[in-house]
Amino acid sequence: MEVTVRLTVNGQPAQGSAEPRTLLVHFLRDTLGLTGTHVGCDTSQCGACTVLLDGHAVKSCTTLAVQADGHEVTTVEGLADLVPPEARIEGLHPLQAAFWERHGLQCGFCTPGMLMTAADLLASKPDPSEAEIREGLEGNICRCTGYQNIVAAVRLAAEHLRSAGVSPVGASGGTTLGDAARGGAR
Repeated sequence: MEVTVRLTVNGQPAQGSAEPRTLLVHFLRDTLGLTGTHVGCDTSQCGACTVLLDGHAVKSCTTLAVQADGHEVTTVEGLADLVPPEARIEGLHPLQAAFWERHGLQCGFCTPGMLMTAADLLASKPDPSEAEIREGLEGNICRCTGYQNIVAAVRLAAEHLRSAGVSPVGASGGTTLGDAARGGAR
């Protein structure tokens, strides 16, 4: 028996039918057509599926779509819209621009998850040290092993965000489903 899941995705109301056991990543990709969120390991190991749920990073391969009912989800497709237009760099979220500038993209498979995890990290630590960035990205695997460039990109994004005086996750980041639903994104 399918249930209706109603949520806000990238600032827009969305709904669809899903089996109660449907994972959020499959709901986003298959029902809503948002394929920027990648399915990597399907076991919460690689972090490629990370999205923001009420402003906090969660692994959508271990979050049920029904758990997101009534909540706000941000995927990589909506990342730039989290900051005001004047804070964007050539239309990109400062994190996306920094990944481009510091060559943090590599093959790109892990990039959506890295970006969403980094956004959550920078929301709580606007000026993280290199060690804090590495710890904050723990649970996100880059199969190209390009961590140095990713860490440099997050540091650059932090500088951009601080100089613009904006949060990387916008005004969201309030209510959460709790740690159990967060899927151990960190």
